[in-house]
Amino acid sequence: MDSAQVELRPLLPADLDDAAAFLHTELNPRVTVAAWRALLTQPWSVDAPNRGFQLRLGDRIVGVYAAVYSEREIDGETRRFCNLAAFCVLDEHRGHSFRVMRAVLGQKGFEFTDLSPSGNVVALNERLGFERLDTATVLALNVPGPRPRGVRVSGDPAVIEHVLRGADAAVYRDHRRAAAARHVVVASGDEYAYLVFRKDRRKGIPVFATPLYVGGDRALLRRAWRAVAAHLLVRHRLAATLAEPRVLGFAPAPGRPLAAPRAKMFRSKVLTAPQIDYLYSELALLEW
Repeated sequence: MDSAQVELRPLLPADLDDAAAFLHTELNPRVTVAAWRALLTQPWSVDAPNRGFQLRLGDRIVGVYAAVYSEREIDGETRRFCNLAAFCVLDEHRGHSFRVMRAVLGQKGFEFTDLSPSGNVVALNERLGFERLDTATVLALNVPGPRPRGVRVSGDPAVIEHVLRGADAAVYRDHRRAAAARHVVVASGDEYAYLVFRKDRRKGIPVFATPLYVGGDRALLRRAWRAVAAHLLVRHRLAATLAEPRVLGFAPAPGRPLAAPRAKMFRSKVLTAPQIDYLYSELALLEW
């Protein structure tokens, strides 16, 4: 078949098995087909128009742009998000890549995030109106320290459900079955801090915690950080934290700044960078 016969279609539930197999084979074989499929069937409730878009040549998928949708209440208004979760087009059909991007970004009424863009996608995103988030990152060793008096640190789901309130409780309900999201609470009296993080690898070594979201009292999290670091080290075997002060609200010590932190981007006509976090995305849904 001629390349001109490549067809652009929405990625719908009936296509998910084929799309997951394609992403496993062509994008990242370390991620299982089941894990790719889980990315395409996010665990929270949302009225999603599709699961992204696909390119087909006959009955064969030759490209996928996976999208993760969510609805968030921000400053009292409901915003619809489209997270650009994974993008892969076979080399011989790269000329159709822009068709897929235009289809995804042409959807009206969405704020867009791209939280793991790779290679030349960053520059392309910038030409398409995306802004870079401040991803300045400190590599902080998870050095255990004493827990402040009256403070409890726990990753027990029963404790987390008891402690969290309001929007943070909703975040936990939505992400408790998200494959890459891990949860810990710091509680002191009636106050709490809530940390959502993922396990990351660098140079093939999976010993890094990456914070995705902080709820509750950030000052409490900072005060108890050494106890949280002990929890990350002992319970999760994570030797260091890749800490963005933008997310945590502080830079843990001991640590050093990364020379080249990874890019994260968003596009919105109404939201600003401080209103963007890393939830409801591939960072919470997919381990790689």
